[in-house]
Amino acid sequence: MSASSYWCELAWLGGEAADEGVVIEVDGERIASVETGVAAPPPGATRLDGITIPGLANAHSHAFQRALRGRTHAGRGDFWAWREAMYELASRLDPDLYLALARATYGEMALAGITCVGEFHYVHGPGDMEAAVIAAASEAGIRMTLLDACYLHGGIERFRDADAAAWAERVDALRDTAGLRVGAAIHSVRAVDPDSARVVAEWAGDRPLHAHVSEQPRENEECLERHGRTPTQLLADAGALAGNFTAVHATHLTAGDLELLGGGATVCLCPTTERDLADGIGPARALRDAGARLAVGSDSQAFVDVFEEARAIELDERLATGTRGLHSAPELLRAATGDGHAALGWPDAGRIEPGALADLATVSLESVRMAGATSEHAVESAVFAASAADVTDVFVGGRRIVRGGAHASLDVAAELRRVA
Repeated sequence: MSASSYWCELAWLGGEAADEGVVIEVDGERIASVETGVAAPPPGATRLDGITIPGLANAHSHAFQRALRGRTHAGRGDFWAWREAMYELASRLDPDLYLALARATYGEMALAGITCVGEFHYVHGPGDMEAAVIAAASEAGIRMTLLDACYLHGGIERFRDADAAAWAERVDALRDTAGLRVGAAIHSVRAVDPDSARVVAEWAGDRPLHAHVSEQPRENEECLERHGRTPTQLLADAGALAGNFTAVHATHLTAGDLELLGGGATVCLCPTTERDLADGIGPARALRDAGARLAVGSDSQAFVDVFEEARAIELDERLATGTRGLHSAPELLRAATGDGHAALGWPDAGRIEPGALADLATVSLESVRMAGATSEHAVESAVFAASAADVTDVFVGGRRIVRGGAHASLDVAAELRRVA
């Protein structure tokens, strides 16, 4: 890939406010240089009007659940009733259908400015479901971290490996590529016993390791009754809570859990799913105060909009605490970009600086949501007012995958109508 140059009307370089007139030089897949205060596009530079930010990281996804959107949201019940509908959908998937559904879902993510997805993958066989979901991300043009989940107890048969050794043998066959990182997941303490969790943690080593943690009070109650420990304590005892660990949801935590997660873990919050499933509101400010990093994910695909996930961290916690301003716009945007990428094993993405991967998303200032935004307040406007529909252009490794709000190679809406 040859060198290219982009002039950004505004760009967020990680500080408190956006910079004006930013020229980003790209060489191959990486950013070669960044210059601010350039009043007009240099000759040959591509003009990007609006505010350009690092590509967004969707740190927790179950792509197949996109097919449930609009079909499971209005009924009465709880998480456990919703889970039965999810099981029924999962039981009908084959590799061809999963490829088409995941590709369309990842195409929707690309249109929303997402350049990397963490796929928490537990729909195994029959057939090569791992190859299907990997191909789907590649064809949609985005990066993936495949968080292959060990799932031993409960659920349906196709979720389960025979034991942790069988899980390890399967994931040993997967290989990183230019657009793929292979990580590990402990589905939950309900689905993986402590000894097996230790096997998964040891296999992960320095790779990303994720787990659903304390999403529901019942999960905590059952774990305490069976093991005498909370899910977080059980995972800590299994050696899972290293610096590469991400707890997903972490909605119902004790003070001891907060201390353990604050020792270097990331917590991925998925507010639109947590609302939809009546999970509750996680203690995001307390987690950050304890030392944990935050990331965000679309989880069940009830909504694919990282701006909404990020601002909901602040807005939902306002409802829970009666206090405003617990998380600033730049802090929320870092959760949605750099910290999310780091949790997925891409520490060289999620930043606009020399040497970083040239993964970028541009948000228009022309919509009714963003009209009137100034450079001084553009970051706050993007976080608290923008939507996925305001993303106009997206680049992954310097390659443009979205132009003018349209995917470069997929008719995403048509594909979703066909398969979802």
